[in-house]
Amino acid sequence: QVQLVESGGGLVQPGGSLRLSCAASDGSISTYSMGWFRQVPGKEREFVAGIPWRTGLNPGYADSVKGRFTISRNDANNTAYLQMNSLTPEDTALYYCAAKQSARYVTLSSLCDYWGQGTQVTISS
Repeated sequence: QVQLVESGGGLVQPGGSLRLSCAASDGSISTYSMGWFRQVPGKEREFVAGIPWRTGLNPGYADSVKGRFTISRNDANNTAYLQMNSLTPEDTALYYCAAKQSARYVTLSSLCDYWGQGTQVTISS
């Protein structure tokens, strides 16, 4: 089975940037759609961004991060990324990488096949 490990989280001041990485082991992500979700205490896990496995389909973003976040993938390295710019305190959350063996990414966390352990992102001055 594919195992996912997130990295790159940390403490950043408002307006700063972070780049999260999701490294897959024991399998290839070339046939998986990848996604990023985030969760804060007391709230449900929220879709952030997704990128399809199928060539020609566009990635998608939650309205709250459009124009600020960019999802990408490098199948040769079995790694997905989330570039986060112009961060605000509302972006503070535990960020999870997810994979779905589907041509399209999914926005419901219950439909994902695999999850990473999460990496904490905190935006504070």
